[in-house]
Amino acid sequence: MDQKRLDMSVAEFIDQWLKLSSEELYDHSATECKDKVLLYLKDWHFVKEFPEYTAYTTPLYFRDDWLNMYLDHYHMHENPDEYKKRDDVSCSDYRFVYMGAKGTWTPFHADVFRSYSWSANVCGKKRWYFLSPEQRHLVFDRNMKNSVYDIFAEVNETIFPNFKKTIWLECTQDQNEIIFVPSGWYHQVHNLEDTISINHNWFNAYNVSWVWDLLLRDYKEATEYIEDIKDICDDFEGLCQRNLAANTGMNFYDFFNFMVRFSFANIVQLCHLARSSVFDEWCSSSKAQHLIFNLESTKDIATKMKNTCLSENHNISLDIRSVLEETAFLELCFQVERTYAFIHDQCPLINDKEKILMGDLVDMGFCKLVSTVVCNPEDLVILVDDILQSLRILPQKKGQNG
Repeated sequence: MDQKRLDMSVAEFIDQWLKLSSEELYDHSATECKDKVLLYLKDWHFVKEFPEYTAYTTPLYFRDDWLNMYLDHYHMHENPDEYKKRDDVSCSDYRFVYMGAKGTWTPFHADVFRSYSWSANVCGKKRWYFLSPEQRHLVFDRNMKNSVYDIFAEVNETIFPNFKKTIWLECTQDQNEIIFVPSGWYHQVHNLEDTISINHNWFNAYNVSWVWDLLLRDYKEATEYIEDIKDICDDFEGLCQRNLAANTGMNFYDFFNFMVRFSFANIVQLCHLARSSVFDEWCSSSKAQHLIFNLESTKDIATKMKNTCLSENHNISLDIRSVLEETAFLELCFQVERTYAFIHDQCPLINDKEKILMGDLVDMGFCKLVSTVVCNPEDLVILVDDILQSLRILPQKKGQNG
């Protein structure tokens, strides 16, 4: 049974926490005592709610965060009005603050989108229990639909026959320590003391394939679940995609638009780097190699996506010339530039966003070199190949002039 959820302000939560602590009415070894329930504040979008207050900076190793960079400037859903009003908050970003008394805990789970996550203890102490992705099948029922909820509760061996075969990794996280959780690792977390932590979910070129694999698996499940109404449904595919977005947090179209825009942003950075460099070996720099790897990664995902419903045009059309006119995109490019400059210990090269970003592509004759309109995954594959060839990063196709 899922943990009960309550709606209250952060101020109300803290008042109850302080009152409970000062009265010392609860037994620290339990989650409930004297008719008092220990509350656990989870998924508080602190950064989004207080954008001008820089309480912390993301550690260097976690800066390459495609997910939150994108959500700082775009909605996850292309048509947010179709989804619940609460999505304005729940999908606004994936940077959270957690606060909980000793004895509060997070049930067994794998992270949203099968993203990476990091968790920093501002104060307090946590106990983590990890299960590797290779053992995932051991904690699910025979149909691989439902997983164990609490690894310390009595687990029904009939429903979960392989649970006893699991091998766990355990560790204790103290104040001022950070835990990194790789993609696909299931975990359960217990607060051993009153604890406040900062938690981010994110993905980038190294684990974006996990996101697509999850979307594809959840899409197949969503389709099978309502297969019996396919013949009488006017927009069966649209219904499947809406259900996928509601259950997983995004659907194929959301993910595709995300991938296209982020590819555009990397193309802009790469073109700017080529334009501003006085050396022919510019593409061997660590920053250039990073951008190239990003584009090759998006191309690999687009190649996998070609065999889905996105192989045809579904009113999806993004033209880089039009996207460049979007204030949100220019801000995204500027953030990407600052992020990669920081990662590679360089000074940001872009200051006048609109002038320089447009100039990079226009001055290089970018729009004449490649097709700038992307309507489906095949178009994205072609775009990435063409831009890398035009910048002499990949060999040119036969028949093209050198």
